[in-house]
Amino acid sequence: MTGNLEQTELRLGFIPLNDAAPLIAGKALGLFADEGLDVTLAREVSWANVRDKVAVGLLDGAHMLGPMPIAATLGLSGPATPMIAPFSLNLNGSAITVSRALAQAMRAADPAGMARRPRAARPLRAVIEARRAAGEPPLTFAVVFPFSMHNYELRYWLAEAGVDPDRDVRLVITPPPRMAQRLASGEIDGFCVTAPWNALAVAEGSGEIVTYASEIWRVGPDKVLGVTAEWAERRPNTLQALLRALLRAAAWCDAPANRSELGAILAGPDYLDAPVDVVRPSLVGSPPYSPDEPGEASLDYVIYHRYAASFPWRSHAVWFLTQMLRWGQIGPQVDIAAVAESVYRPDLFRPAAAAVGQAAPLVEEKVEGAHAEPWTLDEATSPIRMAPDLFFDGRRFDAAQPQRYAAGFEIGRMG
Repeated sequence: MTGNLEQTELRLGFIPLNDAAPLIAGKALGLFADEGLDVTLAREVSWANVRDKVAVGLLDGAHMLGPMPIAATLGLSGPATPMIAPFSLNLNGSAITVSRALAQAMRAADPAGMARRPRAARPLRAVIEARRAAGEPPLTFAVVFPFSMHNYELRYWLAEAGVDPDRDVRLVITPPPRMAQRLASGEIDGFCVTAPWNALAVAEGSGEIVTYASEIWRVGPDKVLGVTAEWAERRPNTLQALLRALLRAAAWCDAPANRSELGAILAGPDYLDAPVDVVRPSLVGSPPYSPDEPGEASLDYVIYHRYAASFPWRSHAVWFLTQMLRWGQIGPQVDIAAVAESVYRPDLFRPAAAAVGQAAPLVEEKVEGAHAEPWTLDEATSPIRMAPDLFFDGRRFDAAQPQRYAAGFEIGRMG
């Protein structure tokens, strides 16, 4: 399959996180090689590095935060560089962790709230109000990048409880592998990051996971494959080969029988360089998930392939853009639908899925938060089993009405 490839040697960047798994498995299992691709994976130290290296061509593509290609295209941080996301690497996989001391304070302030699932931020609000009354400084929370699901889900969770993330707490940026260290040292009081770094803080005794992304939004987006639009236009056959390999890799990663082996691969020194006894359980989370019995429910902690997880839904892109609007990162003049259409590219995904015999949605958007039970997507090349997709606050998101949705939160402030 190498004869029509415009480029066979690729350098792809990643950040050491569990959701880089399709890239890492594609390399480790020889799936890229099966497509005639000689892929080098480059472990990067920060998301800004990833963005900049893809933009200038030092990387051919990368594991990226879902909103990152959108932000790069709009020039929200650095020069505008049109990028696309033709593949979603995962759903879910992140969590909000706080220090043991803060968790104890939250439990003392609101024991009923801490016992409830899904857990809202009301116990945290009680602590924040008590600290303010005592004249203490605001709590500090870390996120991985301004344009990230982690930033938006932390803000969403805080704001639902009446905590203003721009006034009531201090938000800072920290690379994922440094989160547990900064929490243990007392530099930060909590963070939102993708596994395994939440699990590491728990294992080391410095942190407690207070809520999972999959409790805030049952099947929320997270990471994507990002490449520049120019790279994709000049190398269409190479891109299709890369997508075919990633589709096979994602399916392998999602199989329950492979999760243990996947944990061992990810933990390796070339990838996450983390303890395997932390990485393996972090692929299924911890209570309310059961690492000892990794059935389908616990595997939903991070999803690589099931429920059309690999499909670059434009409704996800539109949701990201509404959060950018809500928190003042873009203005109302941005054409949300047009930007989403230019960046998230299901038209490039479908030929690859057909080539490997996998089903693909025939629609680009779906209403998010509308299903309390498993359901079937019939608007697809063959029916696709889908998961419940509720938001913890009961809202629904219709990508056809993004401005109305964002306005419902009182843009830039809390809902």
